[in-house]
Amino acid sequence: MKSIVLAEKPSVARDLARVLGCSKQSKHYIEGPKYIVTWALGHLVELKMPEDYNKEYKTWRMEDLPIIPKEMGLKLIRQVSHQYKGIEQLARRKDVGEFIIATDAGREGELVARWILEKLRWKKPVKRLWISSQTDRAIKDGFKNLKPAKQYDFLYQSAVCRSEADWLIGLNVTRALTTKYNEQLSAGRVQTPALSMILEREADIKAFVPKEYFTIDAKIGPLEAMWEKNGERRIFTRSKAENVVELVKNEKGQVISLNTKSKSEQQPLPYDLTELQRDANRRFGFSAKKTSSVLQNLYERYKLVTYPRTDSKYLTVDMKSTMNDRLKALSFAYRDEVQPALKNKGTVLVKKVFNNDKVSDHHAIIPTDEPPHLGDLSADERKLYDIIVRRFLALFYEPYQTETIHAVIDVKGETFSARETKVVDAGFKKITGKDEEDSQGKPLGNLKSGQEFSVTESRMQKKLTEPPARFNEADLLARMEKFGLGTPATRADIIERLLSTETIDRQNNRLHPTPKGKQLIDLVNSELKSPELTAKWEKQLEDIARGKGNPKDFLENIRTQTKQLVKEIKGSEQTYKAHNLTGSKCPECGEFMKEVKGRDGKMLVCSSRECGYRKRKDPKLSNRRCPQCHKKMEIHNGKAGIYFQCRPCNVVEKGEDRKKTVSKREERQLMNKYKKKEEAPMGNSLADALKAALEKKD
Repeated sequence: MKSIVLAEKPSVARDLARVLGCSKQSKHYIEGPKYIVTWALGHLVELKMPEDYNKEYKTWRMEDLPIIPKEMGLKLIRQVSHQYKGIEQLARRKDVGEFIIATDAGREGELVARWILEKLRWKKPVKRLWISSQTDRAIKDGFKNLKPAKQYDFLYQSAVCRSEADWLIGLNVTRALTTKYNEQLSAGRVQTPALSMILEREADIKAFVPKEYFTIDAKIGPLEAMWEKNGERRIFTRSKAENVVELVKNEKGQVISLNTKSKSEQQPLPYDLTELQRDANRRFGFSAKKTSSVLQNLYERYKLVTYPRTDSKYLTVDMKSTMNDRLKALSFAYRDEVQPALKNKGTVLVKKVFNNDKVSDHHAIIPTDEPPHLGDLSADERKLYDIIVRRFLALFYEPYQTETIHAVIDVKGETFSARETKVVDAGFKKITGKDEEDSQGKPLGNLKSGQEFSVTESRMQKKLTEPPARFNEADLLARMEKFGLGTPATRADIIERLLSTETIDRQNNRLHPTPKGKQLIDLVNSELKSPELTAKWEKQLEDIARGKGNPKDFLENIRTQTKQLVKEIKGSEQTYKAHNLTGSKCPECGEFMKEVKGRDGKMLVCSSRECGYRKRKDPKLSNRRCPQCHKKMEIHNGKAGIYFQCRPCNVVEKGEDRKKTVSKREERQLMNKYKKKEEAPMGNSLADALKAALEKKD
């Protein structure tokens, strides 16, 4: 009897098939002597929509709300139903006796597979492949240690509860707000508290009143010192600051204390997903979504890092034996950085990182034992891989040790201080790099307590207190993590949803609330925008995943909450005013048009939801460059067909004037995309055809 192996994506399925010796290629699967590897395309099955329960629900009406089905049903996603039908045919084969779930090892991956099994009405045995990397070795070991799927029933129940809760609350509240105020207003149990946090910070900024203060620097002998009293360096009264400057001018200062303090900074633990997203945002300006996308490539395509969507910074005890192999693999690209660790026989100096109790579904993100070929990676992939590698290698280095000398100088009763920090042992910062403050400090020489120096200069600087900064994505991710909003796997999507619904805007890597977002948060129930309530729900979902919670009670509470939220919106007397109405009217129904952001630029959309008329505000930009200024040209469709125009240069080109050619760079990218380093069971026909076409062109 054969086993069906279900992967989440075709690319993963190809890797599994190759390792499992499957070579017979079909449209929907790859078959071998023992296994038939097939794949989902993300989700193939989803919860039914309201109109699937009642056709009248297709039209959004307040009187139909709340929509709460007695039992939530499942349906096929039409666009990918062909793949489901392929799996369904496999499930009916008499030579198939077992189903192996090999989707991503997490809550969402479990849901992908279980809903397919539920739709199939599968009754035969089910096993689970649970691995944390996509290397050949990990796959082989995983298939030797398949788990009974029942071990993950609680995880599945948690995933169902999460999905149904988002459906019930998100769909009902969104429909209620949209129909009540005739504006597409989206709300949900995670996105709304996240938006609320951004609005709270905006309120703090608006309420902030800058306050004037002064600092005093002095040149005392060889020392650059700063006025300081009880740890405070700011003086909030001008007259007092001026008096200090005059008082110490040309006076003598005496060193009244000289303290040396040693500090040891421990090595950082490896990344979990949220901290990696925060670090990538802070260092490279990556959005959380971009980090997730690049990281998925490193995991799935290149097999260079372990499972991405983890909330743990720890490793399991049994991973100690794998450290040397990982270091040897890294030595291909990080020879100098790895050598000290290899000389120490791969001994991890941070013993606390090995802790089974602090690893839930997956351990921290670390490099695999796959040798990296950095030339194959894009610039963004190299950046992200590099900080993962260096954070991992920090485990093998000593702590960072510094020594700070603090001198306190008395001048006519006023105290000034000077500090110097020396690096005693660079430790792990030899590879992770030093922060700016690590290298700051004023040389104190061979000072001795009691020494006297003349004050040769004193100067006062006026400054203003600054308002709190608007959140960047790193800040928002930290706040979401603190309050338990969402999971590492979903936080990036939540931020993108807020951006796509135009409730927030990203400007210079900072998140600004829009007029729409400000009005929306005023219309929403206070509990729904409370991080505490959502955090409570997330904790309950986590308890369900661990077998400590009750799914039935959770969903009953969500249903009650849904009814209450809709009731409040129905009875609300608040109003909403569209901030983006223009003076132009819809040519079809006469209502005013709204200006919204589209993927390809600004759009004009009819304010009547029933009408739905829309048109571009600005011409669409093509990828064709102007031969004079080299900026993107507008694309138009005229009587003679498609043409391109650069308005500033007054250059017009017909669509067929330029023959489509492939640049050398594009050629390399295409070849790299489709070439196979090893012979794959799916064959190489696409790569061969592409190569032949390119050679023919040359």
